[in-house]
Amino acid sequence: MTTHLPSYEGVLDAARQIDGVAVRTPLIESPALNAVVAGRVLMKAENLQRAGAFKFRGAYNRISRLNAEEKARGVVAFSSGNHAQGVAAAAALVGTPAIIVMPSDSPQVKVEGVIGFGGEVRLYDRWTENREEIGAAIASERGCVLVPPFDDPFIIEGQGTTALEILDQAEAPMDQLLCGASGGGLMAGINLVMAERSPETRVLVVEPEAYDDTARSLAAGSGSAPAGPPSICDALMAPMPGVLTWPINRRLAGALTVSDAEVAEAVRFAFRHLKLVVEPGGAVSLAALLAGKVEGAGRTTGLILSGGNVDPGLYAAIIEERFEG
Repeated sequence: MTTHLPSYEGVLDAARQIDGVAVRTPLIESPALNAVVAGRVLMKAENLQRAGAFKFRGAYNRISRLNAEEKARGVVAFSSGNHAQGVAAAAALVGTPAIIVMPSDSPQVKVEGVIGFGGEVRLYDRWTENREEIGAAIASERGCVLVPPFDDPFIIEGQGTTALEILDQAEAPMDQLLCGASGGGLMAGINLVMAERSPETRVLVVEPEAYDDTARSLAAGSGSAPAGPPSICDALMAPMPGVLTWPINRRLAGALTVSDAEVAEAVRFAFRHLKLVVEPGGAVSLAALLAGKVEGAGRTTGLILSGGNVDPGLYAAIIEERFEG
């Protein structure tokens, strides 16, 4: 497969590639949320995407381009859950086998999701083993095509289609757009689109306090890895920005961090007022807005609800206010 740098033109091509397969998720506006922030909030509900998260976009854009020989060999990916399910779902649609390397502490709902799509799961200890090394070893042993979670141009461009849809669906220009980040694939894809189509919109990244690698990198001027305890935002625990994503995300207008307690409150708000199931990692942008980390009054704010694959036990504890953060 031809290697290239991610581009806006590539995002447009990805939109054609995934058209009719990925869900064109709704851009939701809630009077209750608008009243809370005294502004207008437009939420891209990627928790309603195929496989429950935006990750399907990039996975399908990448896997659907495999040639016949590559499809016969299958794919391998490493992920805490959402990329895992996106790859498994895309592989099933394309007709190629998939093996997914997942942390042993992944939410069971995400492991079961991969298996449900027909994927094979290889568990590992995220604290003592290296997922990249395991994935590379499997790819070498079985001849599989490696599908990275964010550091791949087709993955980044596929995720960028989220921003294309937001701009098409919004009725007015946005003052600011908030998006969560782990390795930064979605953030990079969004930045490619916003720089071309809406450069006046401030694009801000939101991360868990203990995994603020993009924030630290922006402050340091280069990729920087944090160290921290586990977070309920299991989808956002990549140790540092990607090689391809970081040069694009350096153009961000700013970075925000949220605590687990603030994320839990956002998950509860989505359940009670939006009637949506949003996983912790998918709720960080909403959390930042609700916690006042960014000013929403008198502004139009776009944000991404990036996923809805949450462990039932954790979700119940959050909704019933038994989780304290």
